[in-house]
Amino acid sequence: MANLRSSKTRVRRNKKREIVNKKRLSAVRTAVKETRAAVAAGDKDRAQKAYVKAESALARAATKRTIKKGTASRQTSRLAQAIKALFAK
Repeated sequence: MANLRSSKTRVRRNKKREIVNKKRLSAVRTAVKETRAAVAAGDKDRAQKAYVKAESALARAATKRTIKKGTASRQTSRLAQAIKALFAK
């Protein structure tokens, strides 16, 4: 248990950050899932719109350090490849 005043403040701050990070990570996962579902369904228009949301959410999470920059880059790249393959058909 935290005893010092600064330690207690840090504990409270960490709890707040945890909530924000969980919310942001959940939004990222949902956006990626929607994009993959649209690609699997073969819906080009929906896939394109979902990709834009997913890319934005990934970039935001990486900027805020919720996820690593490389992870966001890799996931964005793989989604882009899936979209490109969808339009190539």
